[in-house]
Amino acid sequence: MPSARASLGHFGELAAASYLQRNGFVLIARNWRCSTGEIDLVAVRGDQVIFVEVRTRRARGAATVAPETSVGRRKARRLVQLAQMYLAESENGSDRPWRIDVIAVEVDSAGRVARLEHIEYAVEGDP
Repeated sequence: MPSARASLGHFGELAAASYLQRNGFVLIARNWRCSTGEIDLVAVRGDQVIFVEVRTRRARGAATVAPETSVGRRKARRLVQLAQMYLAESENGSDRPWRIDVIAVEVDSAGRVARLEHIEYAVEGDP
């Protein structure tokens, strides 16, 4: 049985994937893994590959720490490394433009999405 934290994360990833698809992105991978780590979502829009880190938290009023603030320098470096590894191994190719976005999801006490924010270009290619 998955932990409450894993279930919350999975819920956030489903909400983020649905949001992306509604907004014209084509998902090409979910939970892509390699020895270094995992990329939550990989999407394409136009000719660009978008790597998406989904951060999900329970909303607890004004004291809630925004989920997107949990992507620090170390995590940013790891995301860049993972994106480069994905491109090196993928038929989607490293010759395409790419970026790393963060989708922040807050879930209310009833289990509904209280806030979903898509932050484009959240991580620079060389943090």
